[in-house]
Amino acid sequence: MKPARIDKKIQMPVSWSDIPFGEQYRQAIENQLSPWWPKIFGFHLLKLGHLSTEIQTEGCLISHQFNVGTGDPRFNLIAKPEALPLTQKSIDACLMTHCLAYSHDPHWLLREVDRVLIDDGWLIISGFNPFSLLGMAKLVPVLRKRQPYCSRFFPSVRVFDWLSLLNYEVLYHRNCQIIPWLGANRRVNKSCGGGGVLSVIVARKRTYPLTPTPLKFKQPKVKIGTALGTAKEISKSMKINDPS
Repeated sequence: MKPARIDKKIQMPVSWSDIPFGEQYRQAIENQLSPWWPKIFGFHLLKLGHLSTEIQTEGCLISHQFNVGTGDPRFNLIAKPEALPLTQKSIDACLMTHCLAYSHDPHWLLREVDRVLIDDGWLIISGFNPFSLLGMAKLVPVLRKRQPYCSRFFPSVRVFDWLSLLNYEVLYHRNCQIIPWLGANRRVNKSCGGGGVLSVIVARKRTYPLTPTPLKFKQPKVKIGTALGTAKEISKSMKINDPS
């Protein structure tokens, strides 16, 4: 397994239109998240990175929604995602659309987002599925320097491991958009099989252990010989004290 942290920095596209079939990807992600937005509530929704700014979140009950990143006039707060100028536990929900795919240190990025999320806060992550048509195309050397093949394709299981270490509970996961060039509402893409090119994860930060371990109290073991000896002593004392 390749290390998560790399020295090379990958530039995230400014818009979904900069990625081939990017509009189809954006629509597919919005379709997956639309049932979840009414369930997410709070005061502040952080939309991290260029691609998150174009995801429609009107259905979310959080009124204050702001974009964070660098090099884009659409950002409400100019800052690096790895060094957010926000206080600890101040954000109710965070949308990370393909942020891990374009991060040179996804561990650090997740820890930074975890720092600013409140307890029981929501974390929405999307990325590219390596076990898909897009993943097979990434194996072609000529394509590796082009979008989106220059980004990083992390298996969902690996992202689950990272989230579990930070004590997040994965509430929803789906691979969608099986055929990239078809519309997100086509039947074949709506079936959302495991071979979809996009991976969408909805997780929640928990304050209690997800796998509680019951405490095992050691009880003193009484030897049979000791128990019999004690019974004999009690029987002798009862005979001595018996006046008859």
